[in-house]
Amino acid sequence: MVSGPTARRYDKSQEEQAVRLVRLARAERIADGRDVRGVALEVAGHLGYGAETVRRWVREADRRDGLTVGAVTEVEADELKVKVRELEGQVRELTRANTILRQASAFFAAELDRPHR
Repeated sequence: MVSGPTARRYDKSQEEQAVRLVRLARAERIADGRDVRGVALEVAGHLGYGAETVRRWVREADRRDGLTVGAVTEVEADELKVKVRELEGQVRELTRANTILRQASAFFAAELDRPHR
């Protein structure tokens, strides 16, 4: 019988502990001038958690906390979503206005081309 991957559930405190340990280990390695790759794998092994799960937690926490260079924090992402909605509304309004102006222009151009009595 072949079984699929198990879906182990971790609580928030386990996630926070793993992220904290990875960040601490990273900081120690950086201070010692050592390579930081594989830290999440080592921490996951020590805690008995899945390596990919820990990597994902750290990546999400770094993004959320603004520690990843070039990443957008959740607050900034929410602000961007609001701004995008506003701009999409403006585009719809301007598109509608352009359509009206084009139709009015065609109407008046046709009036000017008619012979007058």
